[in-house]
Amino acid sequence: MKTEVLKSIKKTEEEYRQQIAKAGLEREQIIANARLEADNQIAKATAVAEDYTKKRLVDARSEATKEKARILEEGKQQASVLKERGRKRMKEAISLLVERFKEKVHVTA
Repeated sequence: MKTEVLKSIKKTEEEYRQQIAKAGLEREQIIANARLEADNQIAKATAVAEDYTKKRLVDARSEATKEKARILEEGKQQASVLKERGRKRMKEAISLLVERFKEKVHVTA
């Protein structure tokens, strides 16, 4: 009877050791899977962030190009207006210049 009880205890201990070893292996597998999943999530998030950054850069460049074109057009229009004003007053300017020149010539002569 004692030997049977001892055998039963040893058998039960062996079963528990096997269960503990199996649980340890499962735990390691679960941890490895979790790490792999975390790495995949990080890689995915990084790719999404890079795509977003690239899109935002493209959008910003596009907006900058549009703004540049608008500013250049506005500058051309202002230059055109100034040229036209200058042309309209060119005769006055020439007359004033000639008049001032005549005054200087008469003063020094």
